[in-house]
Amino acid sequence: MRWFRDTERNDIQSELRNWPEGPLYTARSGGDTLARNAAKGGILALGGIIMAALSSAGGNLSGGSGSDSGSDTPHDPADEVADFPVMWAASGTIARSLPWQLDPGRSDTKRYQTHAILTDRRLVIVGLPFYKKDLEIIEDEVLWQIPRSAISGIEPRDFKDGDDFKVTFTDGSWCRLSSFRRQRILRFMPPSVELTPLESLTSAQQRTVAAFVASKVQAPDAASPSVTRRPSGHFRVEILLPSRFSSFFGAPDVSMVMDSDGRQLEITEYHSEDF
Repeated sequence: MRWFRDTERNDIQSELRNWPEGPLYTARSGGDTLARNAAKGGILALGGIIMAALSSAGGNLSGGSGSDSGSDTPHDPADEVADFPVMWAASGTIARSLPWQLDPGRSDTKRYQTHAILTDRRLVIVGLPFYKKDLEIIEDEVLWQIPRSAISGIEPRDFKDGDDFKVTFTDGSWCRLSSFRRQRILRFMPPSVELTPLESLTSAQQRTVAAFVASKVQAPDAASPSVTRRPSGHFRVEILLPSRFSSFFGAPDVSMVMDSDGRQLEITEYHSEDF
């Protein structure tokens, strides 16, 4: 359930300029939530019993669970449990100018995709038809853009699946977006990183970057390397590959991490903030 609110928590969907009508939701009561959680708990308990029985019978349950960055603990209960706004905007603020194509309740994500493009000057939202059988068809159009100077911060929101992030604008309005590659946006927004010009690297670091580019990049249209100084003191080097753009996955890249001496690190040497 996605809500669009002003600062008094009024629903503003009908006030958003050029937005088509979307689905209407009815807020659930606390009793409904407790009942659903109790049912979910019962199902999970039953699943645990079944798995224990299979294990004792010699069943193979080692398929691997994978990693999940989501959290069952809300960061802000008022905006993630009692209410769930994806737009918080007083009249005339930046968030109200966002394109309706970002809302999955109004845009068919099986036929249309939206992508975020972050540069050193602006944040751009583009949209394009999605052809599942040919992901290389790129027919995008600019839907919305904003100078980076109008963004006051971008923060991860892990409740529930770990794909969400909150973009706050300088006028106090904000939006909640979701991307399965959200770290690509978070990585290049302050205060999480420090962009490092290539010419400011040491000679050893520059040689490592040059060797990495020579070994990994064959595409003639590859972008110049982006280097970010991580909180760990390491340097992450990333190179976008425009010739391999995908209508679903966006811009692919190749990357590596090096230390302050210019030594390329093995992935086992990475710190969590290097990813």
